[in-house]
Amino acid sequence: TSPKTPLPYEWYALPFCRPAEVVYKGENLGEVMRGDRIQNSPYTIKMNVEVSCQLLCKQSYDAEQAALFATKIGEDYRVNWIVDNLPAATRVVEPALGSSPSRIITIYERGFPLGFRGAESIPGTSAGVNYVYNHHRIVLKYHTEPDAFEGARIVGFEVEPFSVQHEPAGAGGGLSTCSGARPVTHSAPPQPVSGPQTVYWTYDVRWEYSEVKWASRWDVYLYATDEQIHWFSIVNSLMIVLFLTGLLAMIMLRTLHRDLRRYNDAEAKEEAAEEGGWKLVHGDVFRPPQRPALLSVYVGTGVQVLGMSVVTMCFAVAGFLSPANRGALMTALLLLFTAMGVLAGFVSARLYKALSGSDWRMTTLKTAVMFPGIIFIVFFSLNMFIWGQKSSGAVPFGTFFALLVLWFGISVPLVYLGAFFGYRRPKIEPPTKTNMIPRTVPEHAWYTQPVFSVLIGGLLPFGAVFI
Repeated sequence: TSPKTPLPYEWYALPFCRPAEVVYKGENLGEVMRGDRIQNSPYTIKMNVEVSCQLLCKQSYDAEQAALFATKIGEDYRVNWIVDNLPAATRVVEPALGSSPSRIITIYERGFPLGFRGAESIPGTSAGVNYVYNHHRIVLKYHTEPDAFEGARIVGFEVEPFSVQHEPAGAGGGLSTCSGARPVTHSAPPQPVSGPQTVYWTYDVRWEYSEVKWASRWDVYLYATDEQIHWFSIVNSLMIVLFLTGLLAMIMLRTLHRDLRRYNDAEAKEEAAEEGGWKLVHGDVFRPPQRPALLSVYVGTGVQVLGMSVVTMCFAVAGFLSPANRGALMTALLLLFTAMGVLAGFVSARLYKALSGSDWRMTTLKTAVMFPGIIFIVFFSLNMFIWGQKSSGAVPFGTFFALLVLWFGISVPLVYLGAFFGYRRPKIEPPTKTNMIPRTVPEHAWYTQPVFSVLIGGLLPFGAVFI
């Protein structure tokens, strides 16, 4: 994965060392939708058995393969490994300063860098050249409780990547750049990826005891790892809140001043008997709109999304959507959206009946297929482009078939079921009688036009959330 592009790729999309047979692990619907693809690897790890400078394989790359590595490194792609369902945490080395030596800082975030770009400030590198991390120090932390269980449990998984330009030791085999007595360090010459070359892939395995218990091993991944304070976002959100507060206060003050002038003006007492405010529009407020079916579909779908969101948040607060269950959130969203079709059909039918609509069959059908259909078409179109990029984020046809089954086999019948009960309920009567002749609506100012109101109404929430 990469923070610069939304396209994830499988591990073997790059020419890494491969096992004799690549095996895919079965994944749930949410993992497939996210683009997760779990595969086996040729790394050999045994409990409490440490390994130093183990040669994984020797790979010869041509110019095209080296350029592929360089492209992914330039896009800041990160490697995501999993051991015992724990994602890898990155071990980052803080460079030595004049007053302090280098030290290792463990940053608990998903994945570790594929490589880095050389710079004048990095010793032994050339500016603009990409270097690959071809040596990985795997640190596994375990916890034991003889009174509670037998054996040991893995409670931590860290990876410290190195870039080393390995050299063979000669006819005797092995490498001259690292061995059990000579571990790899960051001061070694790095491995560039430019042009045809041979790369040696190696790894270390270290075991460390930890006091962290099995139930708490995911806690470290939930802590914030970004120490940088996003002042711009904080100031932006603060300004938006102040602006909205000021706007609301101005509207309230104008309304209050107008009412005070009306009550204090003696000449206005004669006009007080005339209709104004609510009395002026009470006969037109509950008049059905021009497109009651479309409004009913909008409201019904909105209630469906709202119900999905509320139930999902309740499940998350209750601890059912743990990060240890990969894809659980996406799976829950899809299933709950499908189940909430009952609410969509019920609310849509109740509102459409209250608006004196008659074509209930078409309204129910629109509620069931309009918004899911639009989302499905957009999703399928984007997925075609992802397929073209050979990304693991492309959803396979089998998953598309499963989504169609959820849609037409479960969601659509539930919408009709909810609509059936909604139409059987008595009609909602408005509290006031609607006039037979609509009241003339005065011409609106330019800033009250629908297009301008929609743009301005969405600008503030967008700015508060996105920036």
